[in-house]
Amino acid sequence: MDDQVTGPGPDSSYRVTADELRQFIERFERLESEKKDIAEQQKEVMAEAKARGYDTKVMRKVIALRKRDKDDIAEEEAVLEMYKEALGM
Repeated sequence: MDDQVTGPGPDSSYRVTADELRQFIERFERLESEKKDIAEQQKEVMAEAKARGYDTKVMRKVIALRKRDKDDIAEEEAVLEMYKEALGM
């Protein structure tokens, strides 16, 4: 069996080896597995926080806010306050 595959067309300028392709696929699959493990760990952290009485919905909002730029947050909060005042809230 040929270990190299030629790309499309007769003038193909690249070659793919089966070993290299397998390595890329296996690396991707390992990362997928790690991502799944991390997601499970995150769920466990939130379950523990919830069991200790924390509001996990609010915690997720805080986590999202911490990722954002402070100026964007301030602008959004100012607009929110303006809208709430306009509605008498």
